[in-house]
Amino acid sequence: MVELTKEGILDKIIEEMVEMVESSKDEIFTIGDSARTEYERLVNELEDTKEQVKIHIDKGDKLEKEVRLSRQNLSKVSKHFDKYSEEEIREVYEKTHEMQTNLAMLRQAESSLRHRRDELERRLQSLYGTIERAETLTRKISVILKYLNNDFQQMNAMLEEAKEKQEFGLKIIEAQEDERRKISREIHDGPAQMLANVLLRSEIVDRTFRSGNVDEALKEIKSMRKMVHSSLYEVRRVIYDLRPMALDDLGLIPTIKKYVDTIAEYNDVNIELTTIGKQERMPQKYEVAFFRLAQEALQNAIKHSGASLIQIKLELNHQVMLMVVKDNGKGFNPDVKKDNSFGLIGMRERVDMLDGTLTIDSEEGKGSTILIKVPL
Repeated sequence: MVELTKEGILDKIIEEMVEMVESSKDEIFTIGDSARTEYERLVNELEDTKEQVKIHIDKGDKLEKEVRLSRQNLSKVSKHFDKYSEEEIREVYEKTHEMQTNLAMLRQAESSLRHRRDELERRLQSLYGTIERAETLTRKISVILKYLNNDFQQMNAMLEEAKEKQEFGLKIIEAQEDERRKISREIHDGPAQMLANVLLRSEIVDRTFRSGNVDEALKEIKSMRKMVHSSLYEVRRVIYDLRPMALDDLGLIPTIKKYVDTIAEYNDVNIELTTIGKQERMPQKYEVAFFRLAQEALQNAIKHSGASLIQIKLELNHQVMLMVVKDNGKGFNPDVKKDNSFGLIGMRERVDMLDGTLTIDSEEGKGSTILIKVPL
């Protein structure tokens, strides 16, 4: 038995809804098509019926005149009974009676045709309303289907994105806790230990100086200076990892250059940095964002791609900030999402906050190129 995920259940519901709506649309179309066929047939029948009514009226009017003449003739014969034979009188009478009978039948047929005509007109009016309603419903259902097949289908992507953002948020909290533990450990093992040693050495200096051994006390003071310098270096290193002070003092380009040199030397990888455009300061949010984006892109290239060459191009002008990070590593498939791959998600989040775009061009075995474009 296959267990459906929430996304799978939603897909199933949407699929069933689409099938049901499409089936309803087909049924309505069939009803409308049948109504149009019946409408056309009744239009033809109505035309024939109207023609028959006209023919019957003309025949009836003509026969009615003939009946009047025949009745006049019968009245004449009846008044002069002695001038006509019995055979002639009977013939006139029978002819008049036959014409009256035919006229009555003709008028009855005319009445039936009129009734049929009126009925056809009512049915045509009703069918026309049915056809209009069917066409209106078909148009509305087409809009619903378009919504279901296009906009509504994006709900899965939105849910997936929301899920990723939730996981990313949790990852941020986890990363913050890890970073705090790391900083706490580094301060404890580095500056804190050194400051404790400085305190201990200061007591030694105090005792040595009191005992009158000045040379030994001076030697301890020199050793303490080295420890203080080392502590200061460690503190500055921790601060730089949190936020490079050069970013506030010097700006984006010098800070990235210094970072690139440091990380290239530390990881023994060739990193080429090219800058184009103005060197003036950017608003702080852009400088911080681009430094972190460069940091993340370089870390990803070094950790995951196995690249021997990483090229960074940074272009700044009055309209846009553009950064391209290209490596000759093993590449990857951008469409395949890996578990716990929050680096790219975090980069997208930063770019989205600046209303920019992030494009990834990568293929397995052919390296990767990340293009970031942010409007100013």
